[in-house]
Amino acid sequence: MELYCFGESGHSYKVALALTLAGQDWTARFVDFFAGETRSEGFRAVNEMGECPVLIDGDRTMTQSGVILDYIVQKTGKLGGCSDEETREILRWLLWDNHKLSSQAGMLRFLMNFLPAEKRPQEVIGFVGARLQSAFKVLDAHLAGRDWIVGSSVTVADLTCCGYLFYPEEFQFDRKAYPNIDRWLDRIAALPGWQHPYDLMPRAYRGA
Repeated sequence: MELYCFGESGHSYKVALALTLAGQDWTARFVDFFAGETRSEGFRAVNEMGECPVLIDGDRTMTQSGVILDYIVQKTGKLGGCSDEETREILRWLLWDNHKLSSQAGMLRFLMNFLPAEKRPQEVIGFVGARLQSAFKVLDAHLAGRDWIVGSSVTVADLTCCGYLFYPEEFQFDRKAYPNIDRWLDRIAALPGWQHPYDLMPRAYRGA
């Protein structure tokens, strides 16, 4: 399998980590997002949405991290639920993450780190930051008394929600302020095969 990705992409990291933890052979196809590659005709021929990740598996091309995570579960029989109820609960968290957590974290991290300081919109940063704190509170409360988001072992629900939370750049995330999230991230990082996003995928950006 070939994964179109770049190290700074939290959505790509979700898929790269799932492939790795599921024991799949895959190669990274670096996409130079910061040089505009996702806006090029060549990339749009691969993904009309102009986004990473893209997974190529034989004659199948898949986009959107949630769709790809579901495919990995179906293909490998790993990282999924143990019942129909758990499968629906995993889907619930996949949808929540993409709407409430990763969307806010990805946007805020981009605005705070990958734009020149003079172009960073402070009102937008404040608004998105407040929404992100609300999402952190939801996740932290859910993880109270739980090792994993769904069921008794790691699933793609965990991998989707952790996608941006291992990155070192500032995006108003203080792990120690959310002790349940903090312990959960430690459990994920202790899984055999876990790697940091900048070790798992090629990275391009080195600062403005």
